[in-house]
Amino acid sequence: MDAQAMSLTCVAGLGVSGTAVAKVLAAHGERVVVVEAVEGERQLAAAAELARLGVETRFGEMVLPEGVTRLVTTGWAPHHPLVAAALAAGVDVVGEVELAWRLRPAQAAPWLALTGTNGKTTAVRMLTSILLAAGRKAVAVGNVGVPVVRAVAEPYDVLAVELSSFQLHWSGTLAPHAAAVLNVAPDHIDWHGSMEEYAAAKGRVYERAGTVIFNADDPEATRLAAPYPGAVGFTLRVPRRGEIGVVEDLLVDRAFVTDPVEGAEELATLDDVRPFAPHNVANALAAAALARSLGVPSEAVATGLRDFVPDPHRLSHVDRIGEVDYIDDSKATNPHAAAAALASYSSIVWVAGGQLKGADVDDLVRQAAPRLRGAVVLGADRVTIAEAIARHAPDVPVVDIADRDTGVMERVVTEAARLASPGDTVLLSPAGASLDMFAGYPARGEAFARAVRELRLRRERDR
Repeated sequence: MDAQAMSLTCVAGLGVSGTAVAKVLAAHGERVVVVEAVEGERQLAAAAELARLGVETRFGEMVLPEGVTRLVTTGWAPHHPLVAAALAAGVDVVGEVELAWRLRPAQAAPWLALTGTNGKTTAVRMLTSILLAAGRKAVAVGNVGVPVVRAVAEPYDVLAVELSSFQLHWSGTLAPHAAAVLNVAPDHIDWHGSMEEYAAAKGRVYERAGTVIFNADDPEATRLAAPYPGAVGFTLRVPRRGEIGVVEDLLVDRAFVTDPVEGAEELATLDDVRPFAPHNVANALAAAALARSLGVPSEAVATGLRDFVPDPHRLSHVDRIGEVDYIDDSKATNPHAAAAALASYSSIVWVAGGQLKGADVDDLVRQAAPRLRGAVVLGADRVTIAEAIARHAPDVPVVDIADRDTGVMERVVTEAARLASPGDTVLLSPAGASLDMFAGYPARGEAFARAVRELRLRRERDR
C-alpha cells in the first residue's frame, strides 16, 4: 500500500470551506474523515452528499480519528481541543488556504493576496473588478466566501485572495505574487491571545510574497512591511517615489512606472471611488497597487473602480428623509471600522452598540466627538459606549435602548430621527458584533433599513 493510500486526512467541520475541502481531497483519491459537532439539517445533507464520494462524517464529540496524518482546519483556534490534540500528536495541521496552495496545479494562476482588520472584502472586490476590466479571468476567493481550494483547479488567470488572520495563522508556505495589508487594529484577541500574535498573523502574508504592499498611513501595517526592501506603500497623501497616493483629486502611481523618480501615472479620480470615504480611497489604492504589480494598465484601474458595486451594509445609503441621510454601515463590527465611518461625515447621529469583545471605545469616541450631534445605543455593550460619550462628549444627548425584541430597530430609528436636524447623517456604525441581538451584521443592517422605510411611510401618512 502506497503512502497516499495509507494517509488519512481529518477535516474539521462541515461548513462551506470544510465541505469543499472534503470534496476536493476525495477527488484526489485521498482518505477523508470529517468531524462535526452539530447534527443539523444542513450538516446531515452535506454528510449525505460526501458519503456518495466515499467521505465518512462523524457527528458528536470532536475527537481526532485514529491514524490521522493531517488535520485541515477552516479557521479553528490552536486552543480548540481537536486542534490541540492534533498538534500534541504531531499531526500536520493546515488551513484550507494552505491546502489550496499545496494543491495548485502546474502553471497555476498567480495569487494577489490581501488582508487587514477592516476593508478586506471591499478591497478584494475592487481588485477583482479592476482585473476583469483588464480582460483577466479573475475571481475573489478566500475569506470573501468562495473557498480557495475549489478555485485553484479552475482555469483562472489570477486569484484575488482575501485572507483573515485565522487563515494566515494556518498558512505556512503561501507565496503570493503580491500581498497587501490594509490596516491592523485590535480584533480577535480572544482567538490569537494577544494583539502581538494577531498582528504577527497578519504579517505572515508578506513572508514569501513577490511584492509587499502596505498602508503607509497605518503604523502597524508600516511596521510589518519594514523588514522587506522595496515594499510599496499606498497613502492618502501625495505619493513619494515608490508609492501610490493621491494628488488633488487623482489616484497616482509612482511605484509601478518606468521611472519612479521623475515619472508618475494617473490611475483614476476620486469620483471613481464609490462610496466615497477616506478609508474607501485607501481600499482603492491597495487594489490598484496589487493590480499594477501584475502589469494591469491604468485605464483598467479607473474602469474597474467605476464598475465596482459595493457589498451591502458598508456605508450603504438607505434614504434621505427631511434632509437627513440614513446610512447603513452594519459591517462596522469593531471600533476601527466605526472610526473610519464616523470620519466620513461631518454631523452625525450615531447608532452604536452590540458586542465589543473587550475592545476599548474611548479613542473612537474622543476622535468622533466634534462630529456627534446625538447617539442611540443598543445591545450588550451599549452602556460602555454611553459612558465613553459621557466622558468625551458630555453635551451630546444619548438615548439608551434597553429593549432586545425584534422590533427594537424601529424604536432606535425613531429616536435617532428625533435627535437629527436637517443636514445631519443618521449613521448605523455599531463598533460591535451583532450576535447578541441579530443573526449577523446583515440582519442588523436589514432591520435598520426596514425601520428607515417605515419611518418614511409614517412621515408620508402624517402629512
